[in-house]
Amino acid sequence: MHLLRLLALSCVCSLAGAAPTKTNVVFILIDDFGYECVTANGGESYRTPVMDRLAATGVRLDQVHAQPLCTPTRVALMTGLNNKRNYTRFGHLDPKQRTFGHFFKDAGYATCVVGKWQLGNELEGPALFGFQENCLWQLNRRPGRYRNPGLEINGKEVDFKQNEYGPDIVNEYALDFITRQKDQPFFLYYPMMLTHSPYDATPDSPDYLKAKSEEGTKKIGHFPDMVAYTDKLIGKVIAKLEELKLRENTLVVIMGDNGTGGGTPSRFKGRDVTGGKGSSLIWGTHVPGIANWPGQLASGKVCADMIESADMLPTICEAAQVPVPADLKLDGRSFLPQLRGEKGNPKDALYVWYNPSGGPNAEYEFAHDAHFKLYADGRFFDTVADDREKTPLKDAELSAEAKAARTKLQAVLTANQGPRDDYFLKQSESFNDYRKKLGSDPDGKKGKAAAPKTEADPRGARFKERDADHDGKITYAEFQASMADKKVAKERFESRDLNKDGSLSLEEFLATLPAAK
Repeated sequence: MHLLRLLALSCVCSLAGAAPTKTNVVFILIDDFGYECVTANGGESYRTPVMDRLAATGVRLDQVHAQPLCTPTRVALMTGLNNKRNYTRFGHLDPKQRTFGHFFKDAGYATCVVGKWQLGNELEGPALFGFQENCLWQLNRRPGRYRNPGLEINGKEVDFKQNEYGPDIVNEYALDFITRQKDQPFFLYYPMMLTHSPYDATPDSPDYLKAKSEEGTKKIGHFPDMVAYTDKLIGKVIAKLEELKLRENTLVVIMGDNGTGGGTPSRFKGRDVTGGKGSSLIWGTHVPGIANWPGQLASGKVCADMIESADMLPTICEAAQVPVPADLKLDGRSFLPQLRGEKGNPKDALYVWYNPSGGPNAEYEFAHDAHFKLYADGRFFDTVADDREKTPLKDAELSAEAKAARTKLQAVLTANQGPRDDYFLKQSESFNDYRKKLGSDPDGKKGKAAAPKTEADPRGARFKERDADHDGKITYAEFQASMADKKVAKERFESRDLNKDGSLSLEEFLATLPAAK
């Protein structure tokens, strides 16, 4: 990794100083990684010994919820605001927004972001949002991310061609950053490239040099290897902190950015489940959450309070005693007291406004707690008994508990009513248009379409139009986006989902359409 060292040293932001007295923070965001993927949560398909150990010696967060897709989660996470207030469009963060990068930098921290960016603003993006160093994928282009990746490192495009593994490269940069900044406080934001599709071989897979990349998420492929490798890389970060005797002065927080890839099969607590990325189901929003800080947080605690992406900013800032501007009215709420074993001031429920295209109206708008969910259109579900949301509860048949929950959730929706700011509306863009501009599939392999070829059947064009992220399947979110009547949309979607996995393959889509004339 000599090249990484040279690129790091070329960044003028490396500072020297006295031994740190402030708390270091390492925030790890895992890509397309649902709640069911961690063994400590009840997962049965994957190996996550490092995360399990961090949960066992720290705090396992049982009800962390993200947005259904990557960019919406990142915007809320970095700014502490609900998407309704400042989301623009997919692959973009409004340059006027203040992020946790700014706040830590302003407090005298060395700041660095490594991994996946997907927030636009060209090579200047990371610095624009407070990060002094970066080693990133998808900053101003979208080449491959895994074997032989293309990265941007401190303003320089670097392409690797000797079978290097992208996640290894950015992890090595993270370890080097920690080593160089060990004598001063640092904030490392690590949005990992793993475990997003394609489900490719890792360096620990026997067929790493021979395996062909395979698109889609319904076949598990090398996904178990990718989960294990993710855990291994996190272990290397923890080992480096221990080696440098920084562990007791460093808060480590881990969460997923959205549900596992749509249709990805897993075993969870004795049953078969499928990933729900892109959907409003709990399988699209419920993600792992772990916080570990030896001697400062509770050990072996499970926190069942409702937590959302926007809550992370005020929590890590409070832990590090990093001030947040008083005029910034956050939607996030610190849960640091709960991490310390105190009662704190937890949220009763979470409000979700979601539309990857931005615009004035949500694709999904709902309020939920750990048991019930109420959509803005009036649909009400018991998500414990009905996690696929097949049967809305009828008002006339609600239990006393359900009635109270509905009243509470309606109050949350009412409190968030109102139009979006026109400033953000003007920056919106169709999610489909965003994908078309890439000139490549979702993982940047130019000239190779992720979805099955459909030229032979003109009905395939309709499939492509609805397959907004071009991953070869249509989620319910994509299906209903162009339909005003959500009840009809749900009925049609369920009738076409022949194998009941929560998404439509091209074959399912064509099988339920009239034949082309």
